[in-house]
Amino acid sequence: MIEAEGLTKFYGPLAAIRDVTFQVEKGEVVGFLGPNGAGKSTTIRILTCFMPPSMGVARVDGLDCFERSLEVRRKVGYLPENVPLYTDLTVRRFLRFSAGAKAVEARNMESEIRRVIGICGLEKVSNRIIGHLSKGYRQRVGLAQALVNNPPVLVLDEPTIGLDPSQIIEIRRLIQELREEHTVLLSSHILPEVAQICQRVLIINKGMIVATDSPLNLTHQLQRSAQIIVEVEDGAAQALTQVVQGIDGVQSVSVQDEKGSRLLVESDRSRELRPEIARLVVEKGLKLLELKLVDLSLEDIFMQLVTEESSQTSSEEEAQS
Repeated sequence: MIEAEGLTKFYGPLAAIRDVTFQVEKGEVVGFLGPNGAGKSTTIRILTCFMPPSMGVARVDGLDCFERSLEVRRKVGYLPENVPLYTDLTVRRFLRFSAGAKAVEARNMESEIRRVIGICGLEKVSNRIIGHLSKGYRQRVGLAQALVNNPPVLVLDEPTIGLDPSQIIEIRRLIQELREEHTVLLSSHILPEVAQICQRVLIINKGMIVATDSPLNLTHQLQRSAQIIVEVEDGAAQALTQVVQGIDGVQSVSVQDEKGSRLLVESDRSRELRPEIARLVVEKGLKLLELKLVDLSLEDIFMQLVTEESSQTSSEEEAQS
């Protein structure tokens, strides 16, 4: 549904993005991640027809975003980070305006407005002036306008910004439900949110895509060692350290808390050491409270990729100079 092939955008001599290539398939919810200034906003603006690329091609549902801009706009619902709202209009009047701008037929307009109001939980404020609403409700209004006319593709830039915890949960649930009828590209700085909602992530850094895969697959690719948390009774971790260190395949053992109850064991990923660790704990006469394998979080993956990419770029620049 979304295709980017070799997208490059210059602002004067500066390349904001370079050779950005990826695909988002129908029904996917894909997270788009990157540090500030990495090129996320530039890529999103090209995909939503706000500006053309300097080189490369962007397509939505097979349509070129530059050559067939109007057709693409009908297929894309866009929620920008800073939602442009007419704050002197009521919610219902604003959505009626949005429906007219998106060429919703007059006979279907009221039913379409009721549909998006219901989806976004705006029934109680539908006749209130937008300028009088909380930031959370304004964000919902922005999402509602993106859903008007039921576009097959949604591009959501920080959709939960400004929402309280209960509203965040509701919006996450809504986005997960939307995958049944929509393809979603979600940009967010809240990495746990992306991990919960998205099946796959795209990570961009310094204008280039540095990774694209599911968080699980990225973990397998990037995690060089297995990490095991061992929790025993208070003060017993230090006594266990030397014993665990002697297991074949263990690379390092460290106490993780002041109470002396938690060990972090790093080991060869090719070996499953938890049964052997459990046996040693029992043999030492200690109480085993927890034994679990720890995978990299999406935040760990993001930081590792961005840091490695930055280090490689610095090394290349030093070599050239």
